[in-house]
This record gives sequence, structure tokens and C-alpha cells, in this order.
Amino acid sequence: MTTRQVTGLVRGQAASDGAGVKLSRVIGNSQVSMLDPFLMLDEFRSDEAGDYIAGFPDHPHRGFETVTYMLAGRMRHHDNQGNSGLLEAGSVQWMTAGRGIVHSEMPEQEDGLMWGFQLWVNLPARDKMMPPRYQDIRPEQVPEVAFDGGKVRVIAGEFAGVAGPVEGIVTAPLYLDVRLHAGGQFATAVPEGHHAFAYVYQGGAVIAGKPVARGQLAILGDGDRVEAAAGDEPASLILVAAQPLREPVARYGPFVMNSQAEIYQAFADFREGRF
Repeated sequence: MTTRQVTGLVRGQAASDGAGVKLSRVIGNSQVSMLDPFLMLDEFRSDEAGDYIAGFPDHPHRGFETVTYMLAGRMRHHDNQGNSGLLEAGSVQWMTAGRGIVHSEMPEQEDGLMWGFQLWVNLPARDKMMPPRYQDIRPEQVPEVAFDGGKVRVIAGEFAGVAGPVEGIVTAPLYLDVRLHAGGQFATAVPEGHHAFAYVYQGGAVIAGKPVARGQLAILGDGDRVEAAAGDEPASLILVAAQPLREPVARYGPFVMNSQAEIYQAFADFREGRF
């Protein structure tokens, strides 16, 4: 097996979205505009209610998928098709926007820590106009695999023969939450050809021999194996990989298509109530 090396380190940039939610934009910023098929990665983390209380009121999406993974706090999801769901600590929502949806994500708390990630994953041209769908995963549905160095929550893909609950995603993703004890070591197979990254969200890790600090994204090169370790303190990271699409990308705000003409059509369809 060939261990993937760290080919770049990126630190998130302060940003705000929704109705003023403060966050760190790690992919989709001036350093890394995208990492095919990943369009955006945000970490939101604050125990100051003013940083998140206004939430993400109604807004549209078309042409890609949003993946929300909560570490702490509570958010309520609603959409224009009558769906509703609770995002709480340990839960996952993999939403395929497809041809179009209007939804909101609003806090169900007035104080305390709100912490999690939202990842945007592109859809291939053939699937951009598919019907919207959700995979709402409760915390207890995410399997945890313990090993000598720590534990892994398996969201998508497999680790140690255990499959995650997210299914039927065209880019065949791997999404692991890796939590290492002090001095713990971790290794896993990653499909060759997938684009992959690791984001350290707690402590500091060593990935393929390279130190990666809390708040840094490690872009991983070619290979079929990822290795990581914690130093003298525990460390936590998400490891994410998926098949690149290698298609033209036209994007504007919440719409991601393959051409500018399709973007104009998305705006027209939204204005005319066809989402």
C-alpha cells in the first residue's frame, strides 16, 4: 500500500453566512477554491450565542449535496416540501439538493456551544436535476469502532469492516471522525483515485509524518492508505475522501451547475417558484 502524503496545508478563513453566523471557511476560500468534488467546508464553533443565534433562514440550493455533521448543539431543519429534522450532537444530515429545494437551519438553543461542520459535495451533470432527498442520521445510528489508539465514528464508507449509515452517494465517499488518545496511531485504506483531506479539529496530529495543527486542513496526495497519530495530547480529525467528477463547474451562491446558462435557469426557476 502507498501512504498518502500531505501535499498542502490550509488554515480556514473567518467568514459569515446565513443571517450572520460566524464560521471558519476551510474549502471555498482564497487559498483553496474547491477540491473536486468538494466545493466548500465550513467549521462553525462558538459558545457565544450572538455568533450563531440568527441561524440560516430560508435559502435555496440546486445541483449539489450539503453534509452537516454536529459535534455540539442543536439545529432544526425545515424545507418547502414539508420535511423537518433535528440536528443534534453526533448526528449527520446528508441532503441531496438535486433540482432544487428551499430550506432553513435554525438554532434550537439560546446559549451554549454550537459546533459542527458543513461540507458541500458536487453532483455530476447527470444527477444535478434529480429529486431532492435526505439522509437524516441520528447519533446512535453512527457506528463507533474502538481500536488501540482511539476510536472512529464511521459516517460514510468503511473502517475496519464496519460501514457507515450514509448510502447511495454517487461519489462513493469516505467520511470518518477519528478521535485519538495521546500517542495513539491510526491507519486506514482510502480508495486510490479519490481526492482526500484531513481536518484537525481538536489537539494536534501528525499525518504521514507532517505536523498538522488544530484548525488546519491537510490536502492528501495520491495513494491508498492514510496514517495519522496524536502527540502528547489527544487529537481529533475528520478524514474525508470521494471520487472527483472532473466536470466543468459553474457556481453562484447556492447554485452549482455545469454552465452559466444553467445558473441563469436556476435563478429563473427559483424566482418563478419552481423549486
